[in-house]
Amino acid sequence: MNTSNKQPGHDGCSNPAHTRPQASGSGGQCHAVDPSAATPATGADVHGKLKSTDAHASHDSSTATARGGIDPVCGMTVAPDAPLHAMHEGHDYRFCSAGCRSSFVADPARYLQPGADTAAEAAVPGAQYTCPMHPEIVRDAPGSCPICGMALEPMMPSLDDGENPELVDFRRRFWWTLPLSVAVLLISMAGHQLGLFSAATRTWIELALSAPVVLWAGWPFFQRWAQSIGNRSPNMWTLIGTGVGAAFGYSLVATLAPGLFPDSFQEHGRVGVYFEAAAIIVSLTLLGQLLELKARSSTSAAIRDLLGLAPKTARRLGDDGREEDIPLTHVHVGDRLRVRPGEKVPVDGEVIEGRSSVDESMLTGEPMPVEKSPGDKLIGATINASGSLVMRADRVGAETVLAQIVQLVAQAQRSRAPMQRMADKVSFWFVLGVLSISLTTFLVWGWLGPEPSWTYAVVNAVAVLIIACPCALGLATPMSIMVATGRAAQAGVLFRDAEAIERLRTIDTLIVDKTGTLTQGKPTFREVLASAGLAADEVLRLAASLDQGSEHPLAEAIVSEARRRALVLEPAADFESATGIGVRGRVGSARVALGNTALMQQLGVDVSALQEDAERLRREGGSAMFLAVDERVVGLIAVADSIKDSTPEAIAALRAAGIRVVMATGDGKTTAAAVARELGIEEFYGEVRPQDKSDLVARLKSEGRRVAMAGDGINDAPALAAADVGIAMGTGTDVAMSSAQITLVKGDLRGILRAREISQATVANMKQNLVFAFAYNALGVPIAAGVLYPVFGLLLSPMIAALAMSLSSVSVVANALRLGGRRGSH
Repeated sequence: MNTSNKQPGHDGCSNPAHTRPQASGSGGQCHAVDPSAATPATGADVHGKLKSTDAHASHDSSTATARGGIDPVCGMTVAPDAPLHAMHEGHDYRFCSAGCRSSFVADPARYLQPGADTAAEAAVPGAQYTCPMHPEIVRDAPGSCPICGMALEPMMPSLDDGENPELVDFRRRFWWTLPLSVAVLLISMAGHQLGLFSAATRTWIELALSAPVVLWAGWPFFQRWAQSIGNRSPNMWTLIGTGVGAAFGYSLVATLAPGLFPDSFQEHGRVGVYFEAAAIIVSLTLLGQLLELKARSSTSAAIRDLLGLAPKTARRLGDDGREEDIPLTHVHVGDRLRVRPGEKVPVDGEVIEGRSSVDESMLTGEPMPVEKSPGDKLIGATINASGSLVMRADRVGAETVLAQIVQLVAQAQRSRAPMQRMADKVSFWFVLGVLSISLTTFLVWGWLGPEPSWTYAVVNAVAVLIIACPCALGLATPMSIMVATGRAAQAGVLFRDAEAIERLRTIDTLIVDKTGTLTQGKPTFREVLASAGLAADEVLRLAASLDQGSEHPLAEAIVSEARRRALVLEPAADFESATGIGVRGRVGSARVALGNTALMQQLGVDVSALQEDAERLRREGGSAMFLAVDERVVGLIAVADSIKDSTPEAIAALRAAGIRVVMATGDGKTTAAAVARELGIEEFYGEVRPQDKSDLVARLKSEGRRVAMAGDGINDAPALAAADVGIAMGTGTDVAMSSAQITLVKGDLRGILRAREISQATVANMKQNLVFAFAYNALGVPIAAGVLYPVFGLLLSPMIAALAMSLSSVSVVANALRLGGRRGSH
């Protein structure tokens, strides 16, 4: 992934991981950021370029700083005799880098008295928590969701995360009160047969045993019940709180004032009480919550696995040749680092010495090691296999590919699938419906049921409230999304949101760009032809002088060849890039333009003298560009971009999967035809401008096609945004990636097949969860209401209902976790 080195609020510190929180006002300190500390609430852009939010502790006073060998800018420990230092008010301060020293010299007070000018500075946030069902809920501390009552989870899991505090709390409440629940159950079931106590005494014993269970162990349930009523957001806790409260409250009144009840409420010498039902329901609900919380914690395993890939230290080479192991957070951009055989690459950078093969499978999903030599890029957290490498650190902290992947996965896991919106609407009315059914059950059994009719009424009404599980509906899709996005990231596929996962399986048409998508994206110079009396080297010199201002891979090939020939390049003025067709500007006193036929036609330049040569080069698979000086064609330059080794296999597999593949490129039509012929692509378009690609997407969509667009360049961005699903190459530009819903880390089209398999499996899993949740409730609620009693004499105990309710949510989570074990065939 190409990302900019420019850091907001950098202020001269040489480590891009040292950034200030962005806020109004001036002032603030540098903070060293660990990629694992980044959170989605930090204001990351669509592609995970993270702003620094998690920080080291603030610096000590100026005196302690000077005396203790602490860099006052970034807080890094430095040797007392470090060569970079500066005097200020009689103190000699030492620095880890020239960037930190220059920042200090420019404004010493800012770093020595950080509190003096930070009144408006935003506080660095700590961990934040969100609801898996309602990601719009964000809190600074653990708790429960005000909408559904579900336990909040960390927005960004960390390797240092301890056990979920709610899991710890519920476990304590469950085990401490379980013996009481069992005791009250045994007494209620067998007490009258044993004859150890009178009926009245037995009732008081049951009250004494059940009260701690209901009032202490079940207290969190009643808090969430009250919260759901106050927020007018009925949910599972509305039903559980109402059911347990009704059973316990009814029993409490029957114990304290039995005379209020008619004789029809009497059974076994006392007014029927349900202390055992209330206690067992609380215990079983706690058990269900323990199982669910434990299972939900597994859905973040993929992020933790990704975080665990990063090494803890790096080996830095000093200017004097000495080597030292330093914490990863102390690596600065520009540092030279040694990576020995078997070690992990610490950060993103470039090889400057040595040759080796590097295993990148943990980030790209590709099993074959990649050969690396000077000039090749390295990705942090990959493993150096054989040789020793010396690299230059280019991106550190939150700017690394690994940190961006972690951020994207976390963002996608918190997004909501369109399918979930239906479940959310159903859940709201479902709870209201269950409350109505419970009330109806109570009245019908009380008036029309067999004696003791009102006892049956209470039991069945409570069973209806307890067995209903809107939570299973709410968890049906979020759990699948969380597991699937983590699994996809490990396969080198990054989904930006849940909607992309749901949509990709429906795609039947794929538009692909050529350069950087089908081809390597690293064109090599092939040939230069001159006309109008100019020498070939002069044509190349003018073209390279103009192309110095372009970031296009074709421009890089031309400039590299000019420098190889030691040609003297001039700076270009009035440079203008016409995206997708070429560039123009002024070199010296001449107006120069370099581009394809479309640019020449736009400028009114006649290219007929070189048209035949251009067609010959294009038939050979090259990209031919005309050079015009003062509106007159003077030469032709051809570059070639070889097809990726994986592309033929990917195109064949896509077509075998029934996907219509269309190629659209800014290259000439003849070049496009040559590439299409080699790859077996029947439908292709050449000399296509960005707007043309977008129009092609719109036309295909108007024909009823479900269109995906795969590209890597700025000129692909409009089409990526217009497509049903935009797929960007991770080796391409940031603009392309920010316009797309899916990023292929390695830029390999075979990743589309992996992503499509994941999409199909995920949607199938979500449907399974929703069908189970609907079926469970559709069957459970009527049975609990007693519809089978007239025919089979079957009634459902509230205790059995509580167990079924708990297991339904656990089953949904367990089914979602199956996605994590899938392995694609591509």
